[in-house]
Amino acid sequence: MNFSGKRILLIVSGGIAAYKALELIRLVTKAGGAVTCVLTQAGAQFVTPLSLQALSGAKVYTDLFSLTEESEMGHIELSRSADLVAVVPATANILAKMAAGICDDLATTLILATDKRVLAAPAMNVRMWEHAATVENLEILRRRGVLVVPPDEGVMACGEFGYGRLAEPEAILAAIGAALGASGPLAGKHAIVTSGPTHGPIDPVRYLANRSSGRQGHAIAAALAAMGARVTLVTGPVHIPDPGGVAVVHVETAQEMLSAVQAALPADIAVCAAAVADWRAARFTGQKIKKTGAEAPALSLTENPDILKTVAAAGPNRPGLVIGFAAETEDLVSHAGAKLKRKNCDWIVANNVGGTGIMGGAENEVVLVTPEGAEVWPRMSKVALAERLAARIAGVVSVG
Repeated sequence: MNFSGKRILLIVSGGIAAYKALELIRLVTKAGGAVTCVLTQAGAQFVTPLSLQALSGAKVYTDLFSLTEESEMGHIELSRSADLVAVVPATANILAKMAAGICDDLATTLILATDKRVLAAPAMNVRMWEHAATVENLEILRRRGVLVVPPDEGVMACGEFGYGRLAEPEAILAAIGAALGASGPLAGKHAIVTSGPTHGPIDPVRYLANRSSGRQGHAIAAALAAMGARVTLVTGPVHIPDPGGVAVVHVETAQEMLSAVQAALPADIAVCAAAVADWRAARFTGQKIKKTGAEAPALSLTENPDILKTVAAAGPNRPGLVIGFAAETEDLVSHAGAKLKRKNCDWIVANNVGGTGIMGGAENEVVLVTPEGAEVWPRMSKVALAERLAARIAGVVSVG
C-alpha cells in the first residue's frame, strides 16, 4: 500500500489502547504517508507527546488555547490541511462528543471544523461498547459519513471478554487506505467475497444453518482491501462487525446471496468463503409447525443454488480468478481436487473441520489446491491466513 503524498491527522484519545497508535504511525509513515498527531489530555496519561513526535517526525498538538500554536497553524487550518482525520483509539467519551457536536478541546474542535473524511476506531469496555448510548452515537456518526473500524473481540485490560478491543493497526491501516484510495498491488481491481453461513427457513421460527462464524471471509475482505482492491463483501447472518473499508451486503438465504453476488459483477476476483447450505426446505410454511405428540414431521429438502459453480462458469462476467472453499472432514486433497474440477474454479482452499474446532474459531489450517498441486499451510490465525491468501492473489492478479 502506497500512502505517498497522503497526510493523516491522528487524534489519540484516552484509553489503554492508545499505545497501538504508535504502531499505526509507524505503518503509515513506512507506507510513505505523513502523520500529524493531536493528543488529548486523557490520551497523555497513556502515551507521551515525545513518543508520538519521535515516530511521526512532526510536532504534536495538545492545547486549543496555545497562542504559539495558534500563530503557527490555527485549528481551522490544522483540521483541513490533512487528507483524513483518524481518531485512534476512539473512546466512548469522544464518540459521544462527536455525535453531539461538542468541541471543548483541541481534538473535538478539529473534528467539528474539518471538511475531510473522519475515521474512528473505537476501543472501550464491552459493556460500554454494547450500551444503547454508544450504539446510538455510532449510528448517528455513520449517517454523517464517519467511517468506523469496529473493535475486535477478546480479553480486555479490565479482565472482561467481548467486543471492545481496538482493531489491530494493520486493519486500521487498511481502512485508512481504502478511505484515501491509496494505491496497492490490487489498486483498480474489484473483488467479491462471500462470508458466513446461509439460513434456509423451514417455518417462521426455524431454519437450516451451520456453524460458520464469518471470521475467515471477513478477514479476507479486509486483507484484499488492504492490498488496494475495491471489495464487495456479501455476508450471511453473523455476529461479528463488518470490516472497515469495504462495501457490505447483508443477506440471509443462499438465493439472496447468489443474487447479491451476481449484482456485484463484474469483478476481477471472487473468493467464495461462505459456508452456503447445500439444501433448504422444499416448502416453506407460513405458520409455525406445531408439535402434536405424533411422529416428527418429515422434512423434504431441495438443493440450494451453487454460487461458486455459477460464478466460475465460463462467460463474459466470469472473474479472472475464482477461489472456492471446501470444509471437509476427510480426504482433503482428493475431495478439494474433485471440487476444483467440478466447479470450474481456479483455486480451492480446503480445511479439515472434523472435530478440530476450526469452524467458528479464530484459527485455521488449510491446504491450497490449484491445478499445479496441493500446498499445505501451517495452522495460523484467520487474519494471518487472509493476509497470506491476499498476497498470493495479488501476485497473480497484479501480474496478469
